[in-house]
Amino acid sequence: MIELDLPAVQRFFDQAPFMVDLGVQAVAVAAGTVTTELAIQPRHFQHTGQVHAGVMATMADHSMGAAAQTQAPQGHWVITAELKTSLLRPAQGERLVCEAVVIKAGRTLSFTEAEVYAVSGAESQGQRKLVMKASATMALVPYKA
Repeated sequence: MIELDLPAVQRFFDQAPFMVDLGVQAVAVAAGTVTTELAIQPRHFQHTGQVHAGVMATMADHSMGAAAQTQAPQGHWVITAELKTSLLRPAQGERLVCEAVVIKAGRTLSFTEAEVYAVSGAESQGQRKLVMKASATMALVPYKA
Protein backbone atom coordinates (compact mmCIF):
# COMPACT_ATOMS: atom_id res chain seq x y z
CA MET A 1 0.00 0.00 0.00
CA ILE A 2 1.16 3.54 -0.76
CA GLU A 3 1.60 5.76 2.28
CA LEU A 4 0.17 9.14 1.34
CA ASP A 5 0.41 12.06 3.74
CA LEU A 6 -1.13 15.50 3.23
CA PRO A 7 1.84 16.95 1.25
CA ALA A 8 1.78 13.90 -1.08
CA VAL A 9 -1.98 14.25 -1.66
CA GLN A 10 -1.56 17.99 -2.23
CA ARG A 11 1.05 17.17 -4.93
CA PHE A 12 -1.44 14.67 -6.41
CA PHE A 13 -3.93 17.55 -6.81
CA ASP A 14 -1.25 20.00 -8.01
CA GLN A 15 -0.29 17.57 -10.81
CA ALA A 16 -3.86 17.55 -12.18
CA PRO A 17 -4.19 20.71 -14.30
CA PHE A 18 -7.99 20.73 -14.12
CA MET A 19 -7.92 20.61 -10.31
CA VAL A 20 -5.48 23.54 -10.33
CA ASP A 21 -7.73 25.46 -12.75
CA LEU A 22 -10.76 24.88 -10.52
CA GLY A 23 -8.85 25.71 -7.33
CA VAL A 24 -9.54 22.42 -5.51
CA GLN A 25 -7.08 21.82 -2.66
CA ALA A 26 -6.54 18.87 -0.35
CA VAL A 27 -6.75 19.95 3.30
CA ALA A 28 -6.81 16.65 5.24
CA VAL A 29 -5.92 13.02 4.64
CA ALA A 30 -6.00 9.72 6.52
CA ALA A 31 -6.02 6.13 5.29
CA GLY A 32 -9.06 5.89 3.04
CA THR A 33 -10.23 9.49 3.52
CA VAL A 34 -9.50 12.83 1.87
CA THR A 35 -11.03 16.24 2.54
CA THR A 36 -10.79 19.00 -0.05
CA GLU A 37 -11.85 22.63 -0.27
CA LEU A 38 -12.66 25.07 -3.05
CA ALA A 39 -13.05 28.84 -2.61
CA ILE A 40 -16.14 29.63 -4.70
CA GLN A 41 -15.46 32.17 -7.46
CA PRO A 42 -17.81 33.67 -10.07
CA ARG A 43 -16.23 31.38 -12.71
CA HIS A 44 -17.71 28.36 -10.86
CA PHE A 45 -21.31 29.55 -11.33
CA GLN A 46 -23.81 28.52 -13.92
CA HIS A 47 -26.31 31.00 -15.34
CA THR A 48 -28.62 30.62 -12.31
CA GLY A 49 -26.04 31.94 -9.82
CA GLN A 50 -25.29 28.63 -8.14
CA VAL A 51 -22.18 26.50 -8.38
CA HIS A 52 -22.21 24.40 -11.55
CA ALA A 53 -22.88 20.70 -10.91
CA GLY A 54 -19.82 19.85 -13.00
CA VAL A 55 -17.58 21.70 -10.54
CA MET A 56 -18.94 19.70 -7.62
CA ALA A 57 -18.88 16.40 -9.52
CA THR A 58 -15.26 16.97 -10.53
CA MET A 59 -14.30 17.87 -6.98
CA ALA A 60 -16.02 14.77 -5.59
CA ASP A 61 -14.56 12.49 -8.29
CA HIS A 62 -10.96 13.55 -7.76
CA SER A 63 -11.36 13.53 -3.97
CA MET A 64 -12.76 9.99 -4.02
CA GLY A 65 -9.93 8.92 -6.33
CA ALA A 66 -7.39 10.40 -3.95
CA ALA A 67 -9.02 8.61 -1.00
CA ALA A 68 -8.82 5.31 -2.91
CA GLN A 69 -5.20 6.05 -3.87
CA THR A 70 -4.29 6.17 -0.16
CA GLN A 71 -5.16 2.46 0.00
CA ALA A 72 -3.94 1.36 -3.43
CA PRO A 73 -1.19 -1.27 -3.66
CA GLN A 74 2.27 -0.07 -4.65
CA GLY A 75 2.58 0.22 -8.43
CA HIS A 76 -1.09 0.99 -9.09
CA TRP A 77 -3.01 4.10 -10.07
CA VAL A 78 -6.67 4.64 -9.29
CA ILE A 79 -8.97 5.67 -12.14
CA THR A 80 -12.71 6.23 -12.15
CA ALA A 81 -14.73 3.36 -13.60
CA GLU A 82 -18.20 4.61 -12.60
CA LEU A 83 -19.45 7.85 -11.05
CA LYS A 84 -22.87 8.79 -9.66
CA THR A 85 -23.90 12.13 -8.24
CA SER A 86 -27.06 13.31 -6.53
CA LEU A 87 -27.65 17.05 -6.29
CA LEU A 88 -29.60 17.87 -3.14
CA ARG A 89 -29.90 21.66 -3.25
CA PRO A 90 -28.27 24.69 -4.92
CA ALA A 91 -24.68 25.27 -3.84
CA GLN A 92 -24.16 28.84 -2.69
CA GLY A 93 -21.70 30.20 -0.18
CA GLU A 94 -18.05 31.08 0.23
CA ARG A 95 -16.52 27.64 -0.29
CA LEU A 96 -17.18 23.99 -0.96
CA VAL A 97 -15.89 21.24 1.30
CA CYS A 98 -15.75 17.65 0.05
CA GLU A 99 -15.31 14.69 2.37
CA ALA A 100 -14.41 11.50 0.50
CA VAL A 101 -14.09 8.03 1.99
CA VAL A 102 -13.33 4.51 0.81
CA ILE A 103 -16.21 2.18 1.63
CA LYS A 104 -14.43 -0.99 0.46
CA ALA A 105 -10.91 -1.27 -0.90
CA GLY A 106 -10.36 -4.26 -3.17
CA ARG A 107 -7.56 -5.71 -5.29
CA THR A 108 -8.97 -4.43 -8.59
CA LEU A 109 -11.87 -2.15 -7.58
CA SER A 110 -12.51 0.21 -4.69
CA PHE A 111 -15.89 1.62 -3.73
CA THR A 112 -16.00 5.22 -2.53
CA GLU A 113 -18.46 7.88 -1.40
CA ALA A 114 -18.29 11.65 -0.98
CA GLU A 115 -20.35 14.46 0.44
CA VAL A 116 -20.00 18.03 -0.80
CA TYR A 117 -21.01 20.90 1.48
CA ALA A 118 -21.53 24.59 0.71
CA VAL A 119 -20.11 26.65 3.56
CA SER A 120 -20.72 30.29 4.48
CA GLY A 121 -18.78 32.00 7.26
CA ALA A 122 -16.22 30.47 9.61
CA GLU A 123 -16.38 26.66 9.78
CA SER A 124 -17.08 26.63 13.53
CA GLN A 125 -19.83 29.26 13.42
CA GLY A 126 -20.86 29.33 9.78
CA GLN A 127 -23.55 27.56 7.87
CA ARG A 128 -22.70 24.21 6.31
CA LYS A 129 -25.25 22.67 3.94
CA LEU A 130 -25.02 19.29 2.25
CA VAL A 131 -25.44 19.99 -1.48
CA MET A 132 -24.27 16.77 -3.19
CA LYS A 133 -23.78 13.09 -2.45
CA ALA A 134 -21.58 11.05 -4.77
CA SER A 135 -20.36 7.51 -5.15
CA ALA A 136 -17.77 6.01 -7.43
CA THR A 137 -16.24 2.71 -8.36
CA MET A 138 -12.50 3.14 -8.76
CA ALA A 139 -10.40 0.75 -10.83
CA LEU A 140 -6.84 -0.03 -9.75
CA VAL A 141 -4.54 -0.28 -12.74
CA PRO A 142 -0.85 -1.16 -12.70
CA TYR A 143 1.68 1.36 -13.97
CA LYS A 144 5.33 1.08 -14.87
CA ALA A 145 7.71 3.46 -13.13
